[in-house]
Amino acid sequence: MDALEALTTVNRLYARVLGRRPDIEKNSEYYRGEQPLNYATAEWKKANAEQYIGFSDNWVAPVANAELERIEHIGVKLDEEQYGKAAQELWQQWQLNEMQMQSSQGFLASLNHSTSFVLVWPSSDHEGEAEITWESARQVEVEYDWFNPRRRRAAIKTWQDEKWEYANLYTAEELWKWQRPRLASKTDRASQAEQGKPEGASDGGWVPREVPRETWPLRNPMGEVPIVPIPNRPLLGEDPISEIRGAMAMQDAINLLWAYLFLGADYASMEARVVLGSGPPVVPILDEEGKIVGQQKIDMQELREKRIAYIPNADAKIDSWPAAQLTPFTEVIEMAIGHICAQSRTPPSYLLTRRGMSNVNGEGLKASEIGLVKKTLEFEKVATPHLREIHRLVALAKGDKKLAQAARLATMRWANPEIRSEAQLADMLLKKKSIGYPVEYLMELDGMDPITINRVLAMIEQERRDLQLEAAMRGLDDAESSANATQDSAEDLGDDNGGDIKSLALARP
Repeated sequence: MDALEALTTVNRLYARVLGRRPDIEKNSEYYRGEQPLNYATAEWKKANAEQYIGFSDNWVAPVANAELERIEHIGVKLDEEQYGKAAQELWQQWQLNEMQMQSSQGFLASLNHSTSFVLVWPSSDHEGEAEITWESARQVEVEYDWFNPRRRRAAIKTWQDEKWEYANLYTAEELWKWQRPRLASKTDRASQAEQGKPEGASDGGWVPREVPRETWPLRNPMGEVPIVPIPNRPLLGEDPISEIRGAMAMQDAINLLWAYLFLGADYASMEARVVLGSGPPVVPILDEEGKIVGQQKIDMQELREKRIAYIPNADAKIDSWPAAQLTPFTEVIEMAIGHICAQSRTPPSYLLTRRGMSNVNGEGLKASEIGLVKKTLEFEKVATPHLREIHRLVALAKGDKKLAQAARLATMRWANPEIRSEAQLADMLLKKKSIGYPVEYLMELDGMDPITINRVLAMIEQERRDLQLEAAMRGLDDAESSANATQDSAEDLGDDNGGDIKSLALARP
């Protein structure tokens, strides 16, 4: 690839990043609860929408959070007889890069934005180690082979600082670094995360970014495109889908219903009065001497706020009607939340406190979570080969091709997505132990990571040795006690025999 082809590729991939940013920002706003008031008529919005700006009854976040709390990558497993302690090396790199924290954020980004990305590169600070960063889909894009979409041909990562916007183009052979002036000025009072969000709305203008003591382009020592996607619910021949996409429309309906309820509560929650047969009251206008010089009608807005209406008629009388019933609004809102539960396979216990979850025992609650558990397992099934590829790239970044080959057959370990009590888990482990399951496998079922497993096994071995030593010392003590007892018995026997012999000797003539 020459420089012109590299620049063309940067512009092409950057255009794709620009195309997805509006959807990503919208999904992020809905997850945070920053949701506009939709579906209301223009007349209603003109009269009332301003009053409810900033309010949202956020049910989008629980949909993503419920699945996220079930997703946890807890280890790598390899055949130790063939590959030795290779799995520990991979997991150490994972921990050195704080990937347990990064993966929590990254998996959430995949659920909300439909995909996220992981970048692996040789560490510039520690030789022989890898540097792993989880990247947002608003900054990264991967291009695949048109014939085989499993093959990555190139990838781009963009970011910006106070003055410049940068773009790194990764291919299997090279790393091309580009830059251009920042298109939008930053706001100093905003957080660094907000200042760092790319705001470019056009492509082009890129020039080579030359770094001291680096060639341009830089050779890729790994020989692979080092960025791997983590998609959510990918469809064959189509783009992956955001987990919260289906909940957003119903969220808009719920917010509107709440606005209607608040408005109804404001205007119809108290009794209203009607004055028949009379016009609206007037206020006299007085001069400086206190004489009535005219009259002024009371503002109708004030009458509405006081819940009073005037209807002219010859036969005036007063009447009223009771406060409006607001429960129909709350019932529809609960039904809408139930639809979110069904569509997103989120257990009702996460979103509802009354409807459909009264008088439910433990088995019923467990059954209600089957959909969420299966959805989590499906996510893990899709993410497993991508995580395996990440660990392979980690080995290449370390310069260990043998380890990279081993990583291709690695088993990715996940925490159990089912939530069990300590008593249930202990009972299950004891039963499996009774039928012959080894202790190390039981610790894996308990959710321990490889380093913790090795630590516990070492403790067990040390404890076993201590018990053996204690038993051996106890045996020595018992043997010594037995020997001392025998000697004492012999001495006692000798004394007794000696006395008899002496008596016999004295009695001899």
